[in-house]
Amino acid sequence: MQGEFEMSMMGEFSFFLGLQIKQRKDDTFINQAKYVKDMLKKFGLENAKPQAIPMSSSTNLDKDEGGKCVDSKLYRSMIGYFLYCNTWV
Repeated sequence: MQGEFEMSMMGEFSFFLGLQIKQRKDDTFINQAKYVKDMLKKFGLENAKPQAIPMSSSTNLDKDEGGKCVDSKLYRSMIGYFLYCNTWV
């Protein structure tokens, strides 16, 4: 990385802006596993059921008349975290 970017030598780094970085002699690996785990914990979703595929586009959604109101600030925060995560995929 020093060949491409101006850097000061502070030792090998392993985390940067939510990214886990593993540097080897000829390779650099980047992932966001820790960021995603922290995000799930922040929003209380550690035990949420994983979904392997997206929801079908033909599924009809109905209004949940008896449901509770959604906290729009919390919803926007969750979406923001998700979008940041998704930009690196």
